[in-house]
Amino acid sequence: MNEVEEFEELRPLLFSIAYRILGSVSEAEDAVQETWLRFDGSSTVPVSVKSFLSTTVTRIAIDVLRSARVRRESYVGPWLPEPLLSDPYEDPARSAELADSVSMAALLLLERLSPLERSVFVLREVFGFGFDEVAAAVGRSQAACRQLLVRARRHMEEGRPRFEADRRERRELAERFFDALRDGDVDGLRSLLSADVQLVGDGGGKAPQLARAVVGADNVARLLGAVFPQMARARLTLEVCEVNGEPGAIVRDRDGRVLHTLTLDVLDGRIQTIRSVINPDKLAHIGPVADAWAIDREVRRARRAHH
Repeated sequence: MNEVEEFEELRPLLFSIAYRILGSVSEAEDAVQETWLRFDGSSTVPVSVKSFLSTTVTRIAIDVLRSARVRRESYVGPWLPEPLLSDPYEDPARSAELADSVSMAALLLLERLSPLERSVFVLREVFGFGFDEVAAAVGRSQAACRQLLVRARRHMEEGRPRFEADRRERRELAERFFDALRDGDVDGLRSLLSADVQLVGDGGGKAPQLARAVVGADNVARLLGAVFPQMARARLTLEVCEVNGEPGAIVRDRDGRVLHTLTLDVLDGRIQTIRSVINPDKLAHIGPVADAWAIDREVRRARRAHH
């Protein structure tokens, strides 16, 4: 294989590592591109191309994460990861780890870790790299990496839900939820939500967004039951699909442009958290993005006319 073919074969792995470290599709793609430039420009032939590229993409991602942290401190409203529709990397031996680690909940837990803890956790726990490879990638001793991993695991376990719903159960619950949403069925919605459910939106100040998280089955059901029928009048459509490995949907305008994504966290037969990403900067990789402000005005006009 030549250099280009070797790189292309490893590209899905490199993207998947970078996305989990960064929580951003666009930043992960940039990190992979930068990795290619360094590989292409290197005069030495690495002993292991996989190790060289994994190390390079990890180090680039750590640097990007450190500067992203500073930017995120001034972010308007709640910050959510960029939605990922499908993970390009597959490894049957690690499918459970890969699926778990890409959910919105897991990515938000990873946000609590330092960039080094996060990178060690991703390489070791998710992708099963040996400690020698992890140490080389983050530029620390194996002993230091073991310590970083212990701390990272502790943080991750503290925040993890106790029971995972099986995939079929989650999908069936999501179908009932989206049916009730389309119908504006408040009672139907309420019956599917946990008592302390949260609805969280990420507009980043660049799209209409909730002032704060909406909490409680009654509040969330009433809000969703009121908003979605009005959105239907503006000819918005719900495309049910997996987002970050969880039940979710893409909401599109009448021309098929992306307005926002929804993901559902399911636990103990109820929906625990609904997360909506409407920041246009975080949706461009999915397709052409809708004008959320214009749709908001149209929905408000429709509401006034209806009343």
